[in-house]
Amino acid sequence: MRTLSLLVNGEAVEVPEGATVGDVVAGVLEGADPKGVAVAVDRCVVPRSEWASTPARAGTAIEVVSASAGG
Repeated sequence: MRTLSLLVNGEAVEVPEGATVGDVVAGVLEGADPKGVAVAVDRCVVPRSEWASTPARAGTAIEVVSASAGG
């Protein structure tokens, strides 16, 4: 199986060719609820409604961040 190299939250990651941003987010969250999560690909925010249709591309930087309460 072929893989793609990309950066996820600043770390090098290999994902299967054909993976989507949604697949990457699922891997980062490891089954946790994606409520309060935002995603940017190469510094451009990707709406949640587009995660499943946005392909992960080799060399891109994906940031997955979650909101947290407190101070």
